[in-house]
Amino acid sequence: MAAKKPKAYAQAGVNIELADRMKGGLKKSLKSASRPEVMGAVGGFGGLFDISKLKYKEPVLVSSIDGVGTKLNVAFDSGKHDTVGIDIVNHCIDDISVIGAEPMFFLDYLGLGKLDPKVFKQILAGMSKACAEANCALIGGETAQLPGLYQPGEYDIAGVIVGVVEKKKMLSGETIKSGDVVIGLPSNGLHTNGYTLARKVLFETAKMTLKDKVPGSRQSLQKALQAPHTNYAPLIQALLGEFNNGRSSKFRKGNAIFGMAHITGGGFSGNIPRVLPENVDVEIDSNAWKPLPIFKLIEEKGGIDFEEMYEVFNMGIGMTLVVSPEEADNILAFCKANGCKATAIGKAIKGSGKAYVTR
Repeated sequence: MAAKKPKAYAQAGVNIELADRMKGGLKKSLKSASRPEVMGAVGGFGGLFDISKLKYKEPVLVSSIDGVGTKLNVAFDSGKHDTVGIDIVNHCIDDISVIGAEPMFFLDYLGLGKLDPKVFKQILAGMSKACAEANCALIGGETAQLPGLYQPGEYDIAGVIVGVVEKKKMLSGETIKSGDVVIGLPSNGLHTNGYTLARKVLFETAKMTLKDKVPGSRQSLQKALQAPHTNYAPLIQALLGEFNNGRSSKFRKGNAIFGMAHITGGGFSGNIPRVLPENVDVEIDSNAWKPLPIFKLIEEKGGIDFEEMYEVFNMGIGMTLVVSPEEADNILAFCKANGCKATAIGKAIKGSGKAYVTR
C-alpha cells in the first residue's frame, strides 16, 4: 500500500486534523462550565444562550473584552498555561462586576503559530475552571493556527464576557458623595497588569530567574508572577444582595454600595475616577494596607518611585468599593465572614472627579 501523502496545509504549518480532534473533546471538558440557559453544543457557528429563562424584569446586557498582555511571557518561560485561562476569564468578569452584572457566558479567541495539544488543554482547563467557579458558561471560541505570525511556542489570547444586570440596580457611581468610605478587596499579586515593567526589572535589571524566592515570602518568583487574577464576582453579588435593597441605584436610600472600580492598568488614579461624580475626589491612604512582597521587590530592584508604582500596579488591592459610612463596618464584617480580608483604604471628599494616593 502506498504511503499516505502528507497534506499540503499541514506541511505549511496548519494541522486541521489535529485541531478537529482537540475540538472534538470540548463537550466533555466544558461540561462544568455551563448553565441551564445554554442551548446547543459547543462547536457550532455561534453560541446560544436563552435569555428568556433569566428572572429579570428589565435586563440590561453588559459586555467586555480583554486580553492577558505580557503576562503571557511568564507562561511561555515557565511552561505553565492553565493560569492564563483563569486570568482571561476573571479579568473580564471583574470588569463587568463593577456595574453589578452577573456573568452569563464567555467566549475566547486563541491565536498561535502551532497547535500544541498540551498547551491547548491547559489553557482550556483554566478557562473552564474559572467559568465554573463564576457560574458562567463557556459557550464558544476560536482557535486560529497562524504560522509565521507568532514565534515558536508563543500565542495570544482574548476573551469576551457577557453579563446581565437589572436596569434599576446598575451601579454608576452617580450617588457617591463626600464622606463615603472606600473599601479595598485584596489582590493576590499583579493580576494581569504591569508585567512589561515587572519583567524588565526582575529579569533584565535584577537578573533574577523564575526559581528565585521573593524576599519576605515563601513564594518563588514564578508562583508570585503567575498567581491567577482574583474573581470578585461571587462576593460582589452577595454584597449587593445583602446591602443594596433600594428600589433604584439612582438613589442612596436603601443602598449602601454606590460605586466600584476594578484596579487594573492605570492603578487607583486611572480607574477610580471612571465611577466618580464631577464634584467628588477619592483619597487613598497607602498606609491602610501592606503591599505584597512582590511589589516591594519590583520597587526596590527597579528604583521606581512611589507615584509610578501606584499608577502601574494594583499594589495588593484589586477592587475598590465606595460605600456608605454608616454601613462600612458591616460591609467589612460581611467580607471577612465570606473569606475576604477587606480593608477601609480611603474616603470620598469634595473635588473634581480625581483619585490620588497619599503616603
